[in-house]
Amino acid sequence: MHPSARPLLEVVSLSRHFGGLAAVDGVSFAVERGEVMGLVGPNGSGKTTLLNVVSGRLPPMGGAVRFNGRPVTGHTPESISRAGIAGTFQLARIPDALDALDNVAVAAMYGRRRLDVASARAEADRLLGRVGFAGNLAAHGDALTYFDHKRIELARALACAPELLLLDEWLAGLNPTELEAGIALVRSLRDEGLTIVMVEHVMHAIRSLCDHVVVLNAGRVIAAGTPDEALADPGVVRVYLGESV
Repeated sequence: MHPSARPLLEVVSLSRHFGGLAAVDGVSFAVERGEVMGLVGPNGSGKTTLLNVVSGRLPPMGGAVRFNGRPVTGHTPESISRAGIAGTFQLARIPDALDALDNVAVAAMYGRRRLDVASARAEADRLLGRVGFAGNLAAHGDALTYFDHKRIELARALACAPELLLLDEWLAGLNPTELEAGIALVRSLRDEGLTIVMVEHVMHAIRSLCDHVVVLNAGRVIAAGTPDEALADPGVVRVYLGESV
């Protein structure tokens, strides 16, 4: 099979333990090119750990990750980023030593494209506009809003020129107006053909954006399918939502 005919991301029987706790326990799924996949489940179900294994921040203890048909299991975060996977953190991390522009420019300089300083700053300026950042490009983190931090972090991930974008609760903590702007932004990235895996608790966003949903509980997949199918599963209603959707 030609690599382009395969799913962009394949996760096969992936496991990660912390002591006696199985944070990720034999998880398998595939993400097709151009798809938005939602990864949902209660707190502590292993969603962030799973993203950290896929992105190389944590080594797996079993199973495999294939990207573009090639194994990336256990590779370093740097090599996985340069292969085409980038993302955001559960808590936005914006180094205060750099201003808004250079927070993004650094990723353009050291990511897949290795842009020079001038080109990286020009790309950072473009991407900050792309994500709707309207603040002062010379501002540092302590002078920026929470949503500004989120936008800068997303622009920084996009500066790595990913084929696969991992969003870890990127919409969390936004007010209703910001949430709708954030959903529209993620939708626009999807419409441009970017493949996205998003960990999210906001069911409105999951229903609005996702083609496919995988539900975790205690590190295991308990349901998968379209948002309507997965979120209506009786096991999901019981352990995650707690009520009929």
